[in-house]
Amino acid sequence: MHFTRRTLALAPAAIALSLALPALAQAQDYAPSGITAFVAAGAGGGTDNFARTVQPMLEERLGIKMTIINLPAASGALAHQRTAQSAPDGESIEFASSTLITSRAAGQNPIGLDQLTPVARMQSDVLTLVVNTEKYDTLEDFLTYARDNPGQIVIGGTHAASVDRMAFLGLNEMTGLDLAYIPYDNEGSASANLLSGNIDGMFNEISAIQGYMESGKMKPILALADERLAAYPDLPTTVENGWDLTFGNERGVFINAETPPETIAAIEAVFEDIFKSEDYQVYARKANLDVRPGWLGSADYRVVLEENLAYFEKLLASE
Repeated sequence: MHFTRRTLALAPAAIALSLALPALAQAQDYAPSGITAFVAAGAGGGTDNFARTVQPMLEERLGIKMTIINLPAASGALAHQRTAQSAPDGESIEFASSTLITSRAAGQNPIGLDQLTPVARMQSDVLTLVVNTEKYDTLEDFLTYARDNPGQIVIGGTHAASVDRMAFLGLNEMTGLDLAYIPYDNEGSASANLLSGNIDGMFNEISAIQGYMESGKMKPILALADERLAAYPDLPTTVENGWDLTFGNERGVFINAETPPETIAAIEAVFEDIFKSEDYQVYARKANLDVRPGWLGSADYRVVLEENLAYFEKLLASE
């Protein structure tokens, strides 16, 4: 079992305000001379777009220049290393996705949460099982064929240490189905093979398949979510089918774990202000990244990361 966010008690408004004021003061005291931001992904992808959207917002608030360096090699491991080896002064940060945790679980990333610590989670994208509309129309169609043809259903996704593959392993475990998985170098290759009929389905973020959905060539038939999504009320969820499988591709900000707590708290406050801004929310809506709540502060994000890491390690160990 794992969780996508921590259950928090709601504090009275007066207490919430008293807690918010120190954070705002900390943010005002945070005055870096500049920021180097390592992006654990290539240019043009979701994590890179996230970093470059936030860049001017961060620069404006801090009055500094932020330099972005893309380091996609080895599933972002180089970015994690550079961040972990940077000076713990708040002037080097990292933008990363759930691949940080999935690659760690798969033994492909030497950097753990003892060397990197989360500052904030900004996005919690919903993973979906996507099919070619010429092959399947509903989840029941897919499940019926899978049960009648064990070992014949092939699911695609990005590389073997991706969140896509963790979703595949989780679905196999929860349903007892005998599905096969093919890893592709990139999302485009997986999509092309789904459209050509070479594979039966793929896992992808709901924000990434909008064009295919609008064209009618692909459709999601299952969302890894607790409840039906308000924007997609006809899309069944894992939990309503009795499968406790709700993680997605999360994107957040990380920093050297030796950074002083007060510096981390100050940076978190800046990113929370960015997250709540109209500019950021417009971006989130346009990119379909507001389907479920994205924000988590440093402590709560760490809880989620640790729980998901343990779950992914368990999935991989039981293959």
